[in-house]
Amino acid sequence: MDAIRGLMEFIDAAPTAFHAAQLAASALEGAGYQKLEEQKTWAIAPGGRYYVTRNRSSVIAFRIPKRGFAPFQISASHGDSPCFKLKPNPEKASQGLAQLNVEKYGGMLMSTWLDRPLSVAGRLIVAGEKGLETRLVNVDRDLAVIPNLPIHFNRSANDGVAFNAQADMLPVIGAEGADVMAAVAEAAGVGKDSVVGSDLFLYNRDRAALVGAEGEFICAPRLDDLACAYTSLRALLDAKPSNHIDVYCLFDNEEVGSGSKQGAGSTLLIEALRRVALALDAKPQALEAALAASFLVSADNAHAAHPNHPEKYDEQNRVRMNGGVVVKSNAAQKYTSDGLSAAVFEGICKRACVPTQRFANRSDIPGGSTLGNIALSHASMNAVDIGLAQLAMHSARETMGARDVEHMIHALTAFHESEIRIMGDGNLEF
Repeated sequence: MDAIRGLMEFIDAAPTAFHAAQLAASALEGAGYQKLEEQKTWAIAPGGRYYVTRNRSSVIAFRIPKRGFAPFQISASHGDSPCFKLKPNPEKASQGLAQLNVEKYGGMLMSTWLDRPLSVAGRLIVAGEKGLETRLVNVDRDLAVIPNLPIHFNRSANDGVAFNAQADMLPVIGAEGADVMAAVAEAAGVGKDSVVGSDLFLYNRDRAALVGAEGEFICAPRLDDLACAYTSLRALLDAKPSNHIDVYCLFDNEEVGSGSKQGAGSTLLIEALRRVALALDAKPQALEAALAASFLVSADNAHAAHPNHPEKYDEQNRVRMNGGVVVKSNAAQKYTSDGLSAAVFEGICKRACVPTQRFANRSDIPGGSTLGNIALSHASMNAVDIGLAQLAMHSARETMGARDVEHMIHALTAFHESEIRIMGDGNLEF
């Protein structure tokens, strides 16, 4: 229950990727990890523990073995989730009510955002005497609602509705004249006039909860992908020291394609690994050799078979909640897994007595993708895509198996404690 409660508390405290990164950084510092700055030269020593952030929304942490420079074993997840982002000049008025001008961030199920208590969180850029300062903010009270149109004015609503993000999804925050930026500035403890920039998002105020006849499911916002962000962090902190370099990655912007300076499509990971090699005085070509001997686990949740629509899932590769860690594969390489990497990860899990299950989409349904292959375009290595089975992915509130929290923590702890040796010609030991 400690792991389950820990995940639920992590989700409740992380309404945005900025807050998820801050929580991860705090946990790392509490475990003795030293913060590094990208703008400064890194001093790194064998046996040391370090982390770096970018944009305050992505985190790379690494633990150096006493032997010094070595291959990497990496877990990667993301801290962002589909939601609505406030546009510049966010206030608008209609019919005597104040609304927020928002746009979609990622591919969400829009209908699930209707008629729920919502609030605003993110970061503010504040002008001060010494320049610009970044402050995280969470209004942390029921501030807004996106009202549904009554069925009296749309008698076919239960036959299916096509929602328009600009026309149907603008939230109400009060009577005309209500000032969202004043509320946000007050929550951040600054004057509204000092706010010169912002990245603000709507978030679902519903708290994480255990549901089911025996409390066997977690129902919460942002399970994709805070469940993997939390469990992979716990695994890094729980794992015993190894002879390789253990790495934890928490990326931003996966839900919009990872193409940002802080996403998996950026140079963040490879630059961090390169700087580790340089700071440890690694020989020329040592980084390239280390990457060829490294292994990455891309951890992002998977689709549990929906009980009302089993026909949407491949009959031989359906997965279920509380059934263990899911290993995902796709012929079009939407997932990084191949026969070798899947066998390695499943072997590690078997040795650790962690159940696994395999997922593949129906051949006529393309499914989604994740950050694994995007990250590998900059830092190539063997890799596998895994996740936890969940229902209602990209809903404002999702559901997963409570027992799978410990399944993932134990699996990734075993991954970090295993010594994977890649010897070329497709030969590998672990």
